[in-house]
Amino acid sequence: MSFDVLMLQLMTGLSRAAVLFIVAAGLSLVFGALRIVNIAHGSFYMIGAFVAVTLSVMIGGTTGFVAAIVAVPLLVAALGAVVERIALRPLYEKEHLLQLLATFALLLVFHDLVRAVWGERPHRLTAPELLRGSVDMFGAVFPRYNLFLIGAAVVLAIALWALMTRTGFGRDIRAAVSDPEMLGMVGVNVPRLFTGVFAFGAGLAALGGILASPRTTVLLGMDVDIIIQAFAVVIIGGLGSLVGTAVGALLVGITFAMGIMFVPQAAMAMVFVVMVAVLVWRPYGLFGIPER
Repeated sequence: MSFDVLMLQLMTGLSRAAVLFIVAAGLSLVFGALRIVNIAHGSFYMIGAFVAVTLSVMIGGTTGFVAAIVAVPLLVAALGAVVERIALRPLYEKEHLLQLLATFALLLVFHDLVRAVWGERPHRLTAPELLRGSVDMFGAVFPRYNLFLIGAAVVLAIALWALMTRTGFGRDIRAAVSDPEMLGMVGVNVPRLFTGVFAFGAGLAALGGILASPRTTVLLGMDVDIIIQAFAVVIIGGLGSLVGTAVGALLVGITFAMGIMFVPQAAMAMVFVVMVAVLVWRPYGLFGIPER
Protein backbone atom coordinates (compact mmCIF):
# COMPACT_ATOMS: atom_id res chain seq x y z
CA MET A 1 0.00 0.00 0.00
CA SER A 2 1.42 3.39 -0.99
CA PHE A 3 1.93 6.20 1.49
CA ASP A 4 -0.28 8.65 -0.42
CA VAL A 5 -3.23 6.19 -0.44
CA LEU A 6 -2.85 5.64 3.30
CA MET A 7 -2.70 9.38 3.98
CA LEU A 8 -5.71 10.02 1.77
CA GLN A 9 -7.73 7.45 3.68
CA LEU A 10 -6.57 8.89 7.00
CA MET A 11 -7.69 12.37 5.96
CA THR A 12 -11.00 10.93 4.83
CA GLY A 13 -11.40 9.42 8.28
CA LEU A 14 -10.55 12.74 9.93
CA SER A 15 -13.12 14.60 7.81
CA ARG A 16 -15.73 11.99 8.74
CA ALA A 17 -14.74 12.40 12.38
CA ALA A 18 -15.18 16.18 12.03
CA VAL A 19 -18.84 15.83 11.02
CA LEU A 20 -19.45 13.19 13.68
CA PHE A 21 -17.97 15.43 16.36
CA ILE A 22 -20.21 18.36 15.41
CA VAL A 23 -23.35 16.22 15.50
CA ALA A 24 -22.41 14.14 18.54
CA ALA A 25 -21.38 17.20 20.55
CA GLY A 26 -25.00 18.37 20.53
CA LEU A 27 -26.23 14.90 21.46
CA SER A 28 -23.74 14.73 24.35
CA LEU A 29 -24.64 18.19 25.65
CA VAL A 30 -28.35 17.39 25.65
CA PHE A 31 -27.81 14.16 27.53
CA GLY A 32 -25.41 15.78 30.00
CA ALA A 33 -27.85 18.52 31.00
CA LEU A 34 -31.29 17.00 30.40
CA ARG A 35 -30.49 13.30 30.90
CA ILE A 36 -32.51 12.50 27.76
CA VAL A 37 -31.22 10.14 25.07
CA ASN A 38 -32.54 12.02 22.06
CA ILE A 39 -33.12 9.60 19.19
CA ALA A 40 -34.66 12.47 17.17
CA HIS A 41 -31.28 14.26 17.14
CA GLY A 42 -30.64 12.77 13.69
CA SER A 43 -33.85 14.40 12.44
CA PHE A 44 -32.40 17.87 13.09
CA TYR A 45 -29.33 16.81 11.10
CA MET A 46 -31.53 15.76 8.17
CA ILE A 47 -33.79 18.82 8.35
CA GLY A 48 -30.76 21.10 8.42
CA ALA A 49 -29.40 19.46 5.28
CA PHE A 50 -32.69 19.70 3.35
CA VAL A 51 -33.38 23.31 4.34
CA ALA A 52 -29.79 24.23 3.46
CA VAL A 53 -30.20 22.74 -0.02
CA THR A 54 -33.36 24.79 -0.57
CA LEU A 55 -31.85 28.03 0.71
CA SER A 56 -28.63 27.54 -1.23
CA VAL A 57 -30.55 27.01 -4.47
CA MET A 58 -32.72 30.07 -3.83
CA ILE A 59 -29.76 32.39 -3.21
CA GLY A 60 -27.12 30.65 -5.28
CA GLY A 61 -23.33 30.59 -5.29
CA THR A 62 -21.05 31.05 -2.32
CA THR A 63 -23.51 33.48 -0.75
CA GLY A 64 -26.15 30.76 -0.61
CA PHE A 65 -23.78 28.32 1.09
CA VAL A 66 -22.69 30.89 3.67
CA ALA A 67 -26.28 31.97 4.28
CA ALA A 68 -27.25 28.34 4.89
CA ILE A 69 -24.45 27.87 7.44
CA VAL A 70 -25.51 31.01 9.30
CA ALA A 71 -29.30 30.89 9.09
CA VAL A 72 -30.29 27.22 9.03
CA PRO A 73 -28.80 26.22 12.43
CA LEU A 74 -30.70 29.13 13.98
CA LEU A 75 -33.95 28.02 12.35
CA VAL A 76 -33.47 24.41 13.45
CA ALA A 77 -32.50 25.58 16.95
CA ALA A 78 -35.82 27.43 17.13
CA LEU A 79 -37.57 24.22 16.04
CA GLY A 80 -35.68 22.35 18.75
CA ALA A 81 -36.84 24.84 21.38
CA VAL A 82 -40.47 24.27 20.36
CA VAL A 83 -40.01 20.49 20.42
CA GLU A 84 -38.43 20.59 23.88
CA ARG A 85 -41.14 22.84 25.28
CA ILE A 86 -44.11 20.90 23.88
CA ALA A 87 -43.00 17.27 23.62
CA LEU A 88 -40.15 16.68 26.06
CA ARG A 89 -40.59 18.96 29.06
CA PRO A 90 -43.61 17.02 30.39
CA LEU A 91 -41.49 13.84 30.32
CA TYR A 92 -38.50 14.92 32.42
CA GLU A 93 -39.80 13.21 35.54
CA LYS A 94 -41.02 10.13 33.67
CA GLU A 95 -39.28 6.83 33.02
CA HIS A 96 -36.45 6.77 30.47
CA LEU A 97 -38.45 4.33 28.36
CA LEU A 98 -41.16 6.94 27.81
CA GLN A 99 -38.54 9.50 26.82
CA LEU A 100 -37.02 7.07 24.32
CA LEU A 101 -40.43 6.31 22.84
CA ALA A 102 -41.24 10.02 22.59
CA THR A 103 -38.01 10.89 20.75
CA PHE A 104 -38.43 7.86 18.49
CA ALA A 105 -41.95 9.05 17.65
CA LEU A 106 -40.52 12.47 16.83
CA LEU A 107 -38.02 10.82 14.48
CA LEU A 108 -40.89 9.17 12.59
CA VAL A 109 -42.91 12.39 12.48
CA PHE A 110 -40.00 14.43 11.11
CA HIS A 111 -39.21 11.72 8.58
CA ASP A 112 -42.73 11.92 7.17
CA LEU A 113 -42.70 15.74 7.21
CA VAL A 114 -39.47 15.84 5.22
CA ARG A 115 -40.91 13.34 2.75
CA ALA A 116 -44.05 15.45 2.37
CA VAL A 117 -42.10 18.69 1.75
CA TRP A 118 -39.09 17.51 -0.29
CA GLY A 119 -40.21 14.14 -1.60
CA GLU A 120 -38.00 11.06 -1.88
CA ARG A 121 -35.68 12.36 -4.60
CA PRO A 122 -32.03 12.71 -3.51
CA HIS A 123 -30.59 16.22 -3.36
CA ARG A 124 -27.08 17.65 -3.32
CA LEU A 125 -25.62 20.80 -1.82
CA THR A 126 -22.79 22.23 -3.92
CA ALA A 127 -19.71 23.48 -2.12
CA PRO A 128 -18.45 27.01 -2.91
CA GLU A 129 -15.90 27.33 -5.70
CA LEU A 130 -13.20 28.21 -3.18
CA LEU A 131 -13.59 24.83 -1.43
CA ARG A 132 -13.61 22.66 -4.55
CA GLY A 133 -10.66 20.82 -5.98
CA SER A 134 -7.66 19.34 -4.21
CA VAL A 135 -4.40 20.37 -2.60
CA ASP A 136 -1.05 18.57 -2.31
CA MET A 137 0.08 17.68 1.21
CA PHE A 138 2.71 15.20 2.40
CA GLY A 139 3.07 13.92 -1.13
CA ALA A 140 -0.64 13.10 -1.42
CA VAL A 141 -3.63 14.87 -2.95
CA PHE A 142 -6.46 15.80 -0.54
CA PRO A 143 -9.88 17.25 -1.34
CA ARG A 144 -9.94 20.87 -0.24
CA TYR A 145 -13.41 20.51 1.26
CA ASN A 146 -12.25 17.71 3.58
CA LEU A 147 -9.56 20.03 4.95
CA PHE A 148 -12.25 22.67 5.48
CA LEU A 149 -14.34 20.20 7.47
CA ILE A 150 -11.41 19.31 9.72
CA GLY A 151 -10.61 22.98 10.30
CA ALA A 152 -14.26 23.80 11.04
CA ALA A 153 -14.46 21.01 13.62
CA VAL A 154 -11.28 22.21 15.35
CA VAL A 155 -12.60 25.78 15.52
CA LEU A 156 -15.94 24.57 16.84
CA ALA A 157 -14.25 22.38 19.46
CA ILE A 158 -12.28 25.38 20.74
CA ALA A 159 -15.44 27.50 20.74
CA LEU A 160 -17.37 24.85 22.70
CA TRP A 161 -14.54 24.55 25.21
CA ALA A 162 -14.58 28.32 25.69
CA LEU A 163 -18.38 28.30 26.00
CA MET A 164 -18.35 25.59 28.65
CA THR A 165 -15.46 26.97 30.71
CA ARG A 166 -15.55 30.75 30.22
CA THR A 167 -19.22 31.74 30.10
CA GLY A 168 -22.15 31.79 32.50
CA PHE A 169 -24.18 29.61 30.14
CA GLY A 170 -21.48 26.93 30.23
CA ARG A 171 -21.22 27.21 34.01
CA ASP A 172 -24.96 26.69 34.34
CA ILE A 173 -24.84 23.67 32.02
CA ARG A 174 -22.09 22.07 34.09
CA ALA A 175 -24.05 22.79 37.25
CA ALA A 176 -27.18 21.27 35.72
CA VAL A 177 -25.22 18.10 34.97
CA SER A 178 -24.17 17.85 38.63
CA ASP A 179 -27.28 19.00 40.49
CA PRO A 180 -30.17 20.70 38.65
CA GLU A 181 -32.24 20.98 41.84
CA MET A 182 -29.54 22.98 43.61
CA LEU A 183 -29.11 25.13 40.50
CA GLY A 184 -32.78 26.05 40.64
CA MET A 185 -32.50 26.94 44.31
CA VAL A 186 -29.86 29.61 43.57
CA GLY A 187 -32.18 31.41 41.16
CA VAL A 188 -31.41 29.89 37.74
CA ASN A 189 -34.43 29.25 35.54
CA VAL A 190 -33.70 25.56 34.93
CA PRO A 191 -36.55 24.89 32.46
CA ARG A 192 -35.39 27.81 30.30
CA LEU A 193 -31.80 26.55 30.55
CA PHE A 194 -32.90 23.11 29.40
CA THR A 195 -34.72 24.67 26.44
CA GLY A 196 -31.59 26.60 25.51
CA VAL A 197 -29.38 23.50 25.73
CA PHE A 198 -31.78 21.42 23.63
CA ALA A 199 -32.05 24.19 21.02
CA PHE A 200 -28.26 24.54 20.95
CA GLY A 201 -27.86 20.80 20.43
CA ALA A 202 -30.41 20.85 17.59
CA GLY A 203 -28.52 23.72 15.96
CA LEU A 204 -25.26 21.75 16.15
CA ALA A 205 -26.95 18.76 14.51
CA ALA A 206 -28.24 21.00 11.70
CA LEU A 207 -24.77 22.50 11.23
CA GLY A 208 -23.34 19.01 10.89
CA GLY A 209 -25.96 18.18 8.27
CA ILE A 210 -25.12 21.29 6.27
CA LEU A 211 -21.37 20.72 6.36
CA ALA A 212 -21.74 17.05 5.43
CA SER A 213 -24.05 17.72 2.46
CA PRO A 214 -21.45 18.70 -0.18
CA ARG A 215 -19.63 15.38 0.29
CA THR A 216 -22.67 13.11 0.53
CA THR A 217 -26.23 12.83 -0.76
CA VAL A 218 -29.09 14.57 1.02
CA LEU A 219 -31.88 12.02 1.19
CA LEU A 220 -34.43 10.36 3.43
CA GLY A 221 -32.83 7.96 5.87
CA MET A 222 -29.74 10.03 6.56
CA ASP A 223 -31.19 10.77 10.00
CA VAL A 224 -31.00 7.10 11.01
CA ASP A 225 -27.50 6.65 9.59
CA ILE A 226 -26.06 9.60 11.49
CA ILE A 227 -27.76 8.88 14.81
CA ILE A 228 -26.34 5.34 14.88
CA GLN A 229 -22.83 6.67 14.34
CA ALA A 230 -23.33 9.58 16.75
CA PHE A 231 -24.45 7.18 19.49
CA ALA A 232 -21.35 5.08 18.86
CA VAL A 233 -19.25 8.22 19.30
CA VAL A 234 -20.81 9.34 22.59
CA ILE A 235 -20.91 5.82 24.02
CA ILE A 236 -17.20 5.35 23.30
CA GLY A 237 -16.26 8.78 24.61
CA GLY A 238 -18.70 8.89 27.49
CA LEU A 239 -22.14 10.51 27.48
CA GLY A 240 -21.95 14.12 28.60
CA SER A 241 -18.21 14.62 27.95
CA LEU A 242 -17.11 16.95 25.13
CA VAL A 243 -13.53 15.69 25.34
CA GLY A 244 -14.86 12.16 25.13
CA THR A 245 -16.98 13.15 22.15
CA ALA A 246 -13.90 14.43 20.31
CA VAL A 247 -11.92 11.28 21.08
CA GLY A 248 -14.86 9.05 20.20
CA ALA A 249 -15.36 10.85 16.88
CA LEU A 250 -11.70 10.35 15.99
CA LEU A 251 -11.86 6.65 16.83
CA VAL A 252 -15.07 6.08 14.89
CA GLY A 253 -14.02 8.15 11.87
CA ILE A 254 -10.56 6.64 11.50
CA THR A 255 -11.72 3.09 12.29
CA PHE A 256 -14.42 3.31 9.62
CA ALA A 257 -12.00 4.78 7.05
CA MET A 258 -9.41 2.08 7.68
CA GLY A 259 -12.15 -0.54 7.61
CA ILE A 260 -13.26 0.67 4.17
CA MET A 261 -9.68 0.15 2.98
CA PHE A 262 -9.00 -3.28 4.47
CA VAL A 263 -12.40 -4.94 5.09
CA PRO A 264 -15.00 -2.85 3.24
CA GLN A 265 -17.84 -5.30 3.91
CA ALA A 266 -17.33 -5.01 7.68
CA ALA A 267 -16.24 -1.38 8.10
CA MET A 268 -19.16 -0.43 10.34
CA ALA A 269 -18.85 -3.69 12.24
CA MET A 270 -15.28 -2.68 13.14
CA VAL A 271 -16.67 0.51 14.71
CA PHE A 272 -18.95 -1.51 16.94
CA VAL A 273 -16.11 -3.87 17.83
CA VAL A 274 -14.21 -0.83 19.12
CA MET A 275 -17.32 0.32 21.00
CA VAL A 276 -17.79 -3.07 22.66
CA ALA A 277 -14.10 -3.22 23.62
CA VAL A 278 -14.35 0.20 25.27
CA LEU A 279 -17.53 -0.73 27.14
CA VAL A 280 -15.97 -3.93 28.44
CA TRP A 281 -13.06 -1.91 29.78
CA ARG A 282 -15.03 1.18 30.92
CA PRO A 283 -18.81 0.66 30.90
CA TYR A 284 -19.41 4.43 31.10
CA GLY A 285 -17.03 5.36 28.24
CA LEU A 286 -13.48 6.64 28.04
CA PHE A 287 -14.21 10.02 29.63
CA GLY A 288 -17.65 9.42 31.10
CA ILE A 289 -18.54 9.16 34.77
CA PRO A 290 -20.72 6.51 36.41
CA GLU A 291 -24.41 7.45 36.38
CA ARG A 292 -25.75 8.68 39.69
